[in-house]
Amino acid sequence: MLFSLALIPVIILLIIIYKRDKKEKEPLGLLTGLFFAGMGTVITALIIEAIGGALFDLIIPYDSAVKEFLSALIIIAPAEELGKYAVLRLITWKNKNFNYSYDAIVYAVFVSLGFAALENIAYVISMGLGVAILRMFTAIPGHASDAVFMGYFYSRAKYAHITGKKDEYSKNITLTLLVPIILHGFYDAIILGGSTTDNLVLMGSSLILWIGYVIVLFVLSIITVVRASRNDFCITTFPGNIQTVYIPSVMDPWVCECGTGNNMNFCSNCGRMRPAGDIWHCRVCGCPSGYNFCACCGSPRP
Repeated sequence: MLFSLALIPVIILLIIIYKRDKKEKEPLGLLTGLFFAGMGTVITALIIEAIGGALFDLIIPYDSAVKEFLSALIIIAPAEELGKYAVLRLITWKNKNFNYSYDAIVYAVFVSLGFAALENIAYVISMGLGVAILRMFTAIPGHASDAVFMGYFYSRAKYAHITGKKDEYSKNITLTLLVPIILHGFYDAIILGGSTTDNLVLMGSSLILWIGYVIVLFVLSIITVVRASRNDFCITTFPGNIQTVYIPSVMDPWVCECGTGNNMNFCSNCGRMRPAGDIWHCRVCGCPSGYNFCACCGSPRP
């Protein structure tokens, strides 16, 4: 029973995230691999946390709320989130199936919940039913929420990389790492810091603050998932690659940089491609386009 309770919330969240992938479902083999690879990051996290904790004890030899708070931010959260990111990057960055923006959220959540599943089994078996129920509504969704933001920025970094926007790539790959670490760190830091004090007022205040933080975190992650799913678009098709032939009645004439007037996609004099207009994303298939019709499915510009 305890084993089932440890896994039920994980399975429910995986199904929800998977079903929100409306455009193109990811291969189950890939997702299964990500899940079990995520489990493996528990081992690396434990090793890093043990080493970091030993060093931290040398720097701050006495137990205190401040020590627990800093330990969560500096050691625990980075050890867990960096391991998840490493798995995510190694398995998915060059994977041919990573071709839609929402894919990154699916991948990140499967990795993170693989970690959460193994961690939760250990906690529940050792601490019992009460912990199983508590973690069902806190720790498991917490890991998933951190992963949602990791996936969101990871997708933006991938798109920037493909389109050659180096500054955007650097910014988003930094946020891919930094945002989950900060979110996870404060989640642990607030509750761990409050649990080590003997002051009932501080303990109660810490608990109230933590509950409020958890609610805000979960709401923001749900909003991010809904919006990312609704606005899912192909990240490997760009206006510069559009080869569709247009007729004058569909597209206005345009003047090439060489001064030649044209009606079709390419300049009849120098061969330059018709410049793309304002980029929009097709509501049907999600592909970006700079013309009046989607180059992927042919739907008209809204």
